[in-house]
This record gives sequence, structure tokens and C-alpha cells, in this order.
Amino acid sequence: MATVTESGVELDGVSVDFGDVSALNDVSITVDQGEFFTLVGPSGCGKTTTLRTIAGFESPTEGTVTIDGEDVTDRPPEDRNVGVVFQNYALFPHMNVRENVGYGLRHRDPPGGVSRRERVDELLELVDMTGLAERDPTELSGGQQQRIALARALAPGPELLLLDEPLSALDVRLRERLRVTLREIQQSLDITTVYVTHDQEEALAISDRVAVVADGGIEQVGSPEAIYRSPASRFVAEFVGDNNVFDRTVQGSDPPHVSIDDQAVPLEAAPTLSQGDRATLSIRPEDLSFHERDVSITVTVQQVEFLGDAYRVHCEWGETEILVKTTDDDIPRETVTLWFDVTDVYVVDRSATE
Repeated sequence: MATVTESGVELDGVSVDFGDVSALNDVSITVDQGEFFTLVGPSGCGKTTTLRTIAGFESPTEGTVTIDGEDVTDRPPEDRNVGVVFQNYALFPHMNVRENVGYGLRHRDPPGGVSRRERVDELLELVDMTGLAERDPTELSGGQQQRIALARALAPGPELLLLDEPLSALDVRLRERLRVTLREIQQSLDITTVYVTHDQEEALAISDRVAVVADGGIEQVGSPEAIYRSPASRFVAEFVGDNNVFDRTVQGSDPPHVSIDDQAVPLEAAPTLSQGDRATLSIRPEDLSFHERDVSITVTVQQVEFLGDAYRVHCEWGETEILVKTTDDDIPRETVTLWFDVTDVYVVDRSATE
């Protein structure tokens, strides 16, 4: 994606309270123009409240919301030039497909100087629904309804597209297909998009950048690769994908190292750690192996799950559960040795875990 200098959306110190309950607490994020930006987190963490605040459905207790360089904090939703797709699609059952898509043009003219009918036809072609214009929503599949809801949101030519878990009600295979379609449409229109999901795999697969949300605040913002490989807190390390997270005391400082099963493991990526510091470490399941590498630990295999393209192996390491993901066909079912490389040990930011 090309580098841009002006933000599509900016939240600066936004807090939202519902009575005595704080839904958002001092949230600041910037979304670039044309970017696909995803908010991911568990239920009740504040990600949908963040989206609704951008849309104007919720008012900040503190802070400002800027869209396309303009402060819209006090503007109502209809004056923000934002398209929204909800989880339940909210299609009108008494209107056919054409009327549902055209409903998005009830308060403004179509962009580009085209007629309303031309705009609807253009969007139906964009979402691959040409030929179904006269159908009722009840005659459509869940995936087709999702595309119509998207076309309706895009009809007025909004500056910003907001998507609130639009695929969560669909089966896994259809959800995977439609997220690719969504991404292709977003890229073809170059429209700034903020997407909400609780599905970490979906967030990593579809986004330019991801914000991990927890307890009304932002834990980390970064590329999907950075979020997965370099988690900034224990929450991110444990929430985004499978991970093995455990604590150790730093044994020395030149270089910093910890003891793992009586082996000194250097923490080369954390040179500021000192002897006596408590470090939270993570090793991804795919980085553990039954074949010899730098460091070994002795574990007991408890359960093996076949995933089709790999196996997920649940092990016990003392009082710690260890998860292994491997493509090996011959999985041991007893006490065995696991191996990993020193470079596969990631040190989670101590300031986020204390």
C-alpha cells in the first residue's frame, strides 16, 4: 500500500462512559487513508464501541474524532459520510435487492454524476450480484445478504467504511471466501476501512494493520506480522494465535540469560534486562520440534489433535501446559524431548506484564 501523509481516521484520547462503566479509556489510534485497519479483541473489550464512536452512534466522554482531516466529534452519523455494515446486515425484508442497495442514496446523489439506477447496477456488479436485483432478501443466502449490505453501505460513495463483525454469522468456509472478496473490493475502491472482529486469524489475514483491544484500551497496534511475532504484552501473546507463555528470572546480564531445564538460554533480543529481573517469554507452537535444535526440554504428551495439514500436540512440562504444532506423522505418546532454537524465544515487554 502506498504511503500516505493524511489520516483517514484519528481518535485522540477518546473515552466513552456508560454511567459508571468505562467502555473506552483514553484510546488514540490513527488510520491512514486507503488502509484496511482491524480492531480485534474478546467480547466486551470495547472494539464495537470504538467503531460506533467513529460512526457517531456513541459520543465520547472525552477526546476527539477526526475523519479525513475534519473534527466530527459533535456531528451526527448522517453528516459523517460513513458507510456501516452491521453484524446482522439489517436488510429491509419489504424491499428487493435493488431497493435495499438504493436505500443508501435516499439522502444524497450518487457519486460521479451517474443516475441512481446506474449506481445500483455498478455496485451489484462490484459485489458479483448482477442478475439478483429483483430478489427479496429472504431468498438470499447469508453470503449474498452480506454482499448486498456492503453494496448499500457503499452506494453514497462514503469516505470511510466501517464493518462490525460482518462475517461472524457465516460458516467457516464461506467466511474465508468472503473475507478475500471484502479485501479485493476495499483495495479496488481504495476506501479507508475499519473492521471489527473477535477472530484473530481473520484479523491477521485481511488487514494492513491490526489494533488489539482489551478492557477498553489499545494493547498494541502494528502489522499482522508484528502483532504475531513481536507481541507487546502478555495479553497479546496469549490472545493472538496459539502460544506458549511462561515466566523466568534473568540469571545474568552479559548477555541476559535465563535457565530452562538447567540450560542457559541467552535473551539476545532483550539486552536491557538485568540479573534478577522477571521476564515473560513466549515460544510459538510451530517453533517447537521433536528434532534436535539448540535447547531441549522434557515433556509428557497428553493429547494429539489431527488438523488435516498438521497435528496439535498438548504436553505437560512440569506444571506448565505446552502446545506443539507439527507436520510430523509419527507423534510420540509418552515422555519425550522437545527442542527449540534460541532465536525462537521472544521476550514479552516486562512493563506490560508487571
